[in-house]
Amino acid sequence: MLPWFLLLGYVLSLPWTLTNAGITAVSGLLSLRLCHQKHTGETPPLPAALAAVAVNFIALGWLSFRHAGRDPLGLGLSALKVPLPHGIVSSVILAVVGFCLLLLLVRARKLRLIFVLLASYVFYAHWDWRFLPLIFLSSSIDWLLGHAIHNEQDHAKKKRWLVITAVVNLGVLGVFKYFNFGVDTARAVLESLGMHPPEIALRIALPVGISFFTFESMSYVIDVYRGDIEPQKSYLEYLAFVAFFPHLVAGPIVRPRDLLPQLAKQPRWSSREGAEGLFLIGVGLVKKVCIGDYLALNLVDRVFDAPMHYSSLECYAGVLGYAVQIYCDFSGYTDMAIGSALLLGVRFPLNFDSPYKAPDIQDFWRRWHISLSTWLRDYLYIPLGGNRKGEARTYVNLMLTMLLGGLWHGAAWTFVVWGGLHGSALAVHRRWHSTRFQRARVERERERHAFWVWEEGASQRRLPGKGWSPPRTWWGTLLGVLITFHFVCACWVFFRADSFQKAWLMFSQLGQLTHFHPNLPAKVLGVLGLGLCSHYVPEPLFVWARETFKRAPAFTQGVILLALLLWVREMVSAQAVPFVYFQF
Repeated sequence: MLPWFLLLGYVLSLPWTLTNAGITAVSGLLSLRLCHQKHTGETPPLPAALAAVAVNFIALGWLSFRHAGRDPLGLGLSALKVPLPHGIVSSVILAVVGFCLLLLLVRARKLRLIFVLLASYVFYAHWDWRFLPLIFLSSSIDWLLGHAIHNEQDHAKKKRWLVITAVVNLGVLGVFKYFNFGVDTARAVLESLGMHPPEIALRIALPVGISFFTFESMSYVIDVYRGDIEPQKSYLEYLAFVAFFPHLVAGPIVRPRDLLPQLAKQPRWSSREGAEGLFLIGVGLVKKVCIGDYLALNLVDRVFDAPMHYSSLECYAGVLGYAVQIYCDFSGYTDMAIGSALLLGVRFPLNFDSPYKAPDIQDFWRRWHISLSTWLRDYLYIPLGGNRKGEARTYVNLMLTMLLGGLWHGAAWTFVVWGGLHGSALAVHRRWHSTRFQRARVERERERHAFWVWEEGASQRRLPGKGWSPPRTWWGTLLGVLITFHFVCACWVFFRADSFQKAWLMFSQLGQLTHFHPNLPAKVLGVLGLGLCSHYVPEPLFVWARETFKRAPAFTQGVILLALLLWVREMVSAQAVPFVYFQF
């Protein structure tokens, strides 16, 4: 059986031209020969084969990057590329993954970390090399402040260092992300008062992924302050933790206690973990390109740009399309990030859990962007007091957390409204469950679900615990899912709209209740239906597909991945569709 790490090279090469297949043949023949050698253990068994595939990846990525998609050797790379911002990002990913595969041949820990760090910085520099000093300085400052907090014995001084950390990190985030927003808001307010403020020509560019790596770096210092983790002794390990390329630009937000120990040890691979990584990359590509990008270009952008040209039903389809697009776009990136990390021997936590299946808004936030929602809970909501300071304070904490969460997503008032709507819904949900009627219903259900246990020689009656919730009926679950999903979709209108005017125009058009006009092709509606239905695939079926793929022979895995990539190639558009969360 072929080693799993050869599959990606063949799948990426064979669908295209003979020239491309010929380039792969050199590494392929060497790999096939080495496959027959005996090997034991879970570490990469064939270093020479691994090196051959890695060098092939780097060559393909460099050729595509060097010639900017002109495809001078007939490699088919211009067709292979996934449309991301700034052109041929997929070729850079190829080169970076290949580069990182080489690090597994390195036994020296320090040299391996240098490999990871350099590869991650090269990956980030592809967007804008000018911001490399920013991520380096931000990481270095937080590493030093973490040690300063740990070494300080006086609690007041520890807190002072923590405040400095917050000021530095939030100050950097505020300058780069919210300077333009603040200037525009101040100008609009002054103009509404009849004043004529001077023009400010300065506009600050937004570094890609600044919200993500700022939150990750802050969580490290806060965890050190709380005593949850020890300060990281290795400077290289900490720099690699912040800059690790699979999660650098769009998450997931990985906690230091989850990632740092994995970077510190020698990666240990198994064929099943590698197959799982390839499976997730394939699923992520299909989500992003075949569903998310297609809906963005053929439905969502058209409807949101000019809702007055579409009927109410078509606007409704556009809103549903954006709900599917943003889920497939972001969860697709997350799948590819988790899969890429698995190829390098690192496992990331789950970031999405079928959020549109949620029967209430609280459950939605347990399923959507889990790494962000848990970060806001642990580092903002609970420190504000959580639900420990009374009912009124709890609602204030909820609203403040969600308002800031909305502002984290983007520097615009539409994002603040989006966060405020979700905060209000969470407050209403909490209030409903604290009413006398609801508490009495729960107590009745607890009595109904009492059970008997044998204890101390006698049968004892027990009630479910205080945190227990009564099971939902099927119709109650269905109704809850429909209400929650449509509320979330209504909030997505503010998230997607360029301005309040566009949002109100969309809602106005939805309220017209006009009939369907044949402006949307059947294929678009079919992809929309596919995206909606795929979200409700039972979890056991997805697990079965993943486990079946992991157990399949290498040839079968290659055929499946080849079919997925051919589908991606057919669906890919010439127009680049950036990942939605790259702007955050």
